[in-house]
Amino acid sequence: MLIGIGIIVLGFIIMGLDNEPHGFGFLGLTLGPLITLFGFIFEFYAIFYSPKKVN
Repeated sequence: MLIGIGIIVLGFIIMGLDNEPHGFGFLGLTLGPLITLFGFIFEFYAIFYSPKKVN
């Protein structure tokens, strides 16, 4: 789960690095949100994943 949180934070940092006014460039509108979305998907997977039990 810590990896997912790191990916989400990385997405927000990338959105903040955009030099366009109000973040309307490629980093703020496309790349950052996609990385953040991937981080949230990774988090949901980490929460709901249950390993196969071997009996």
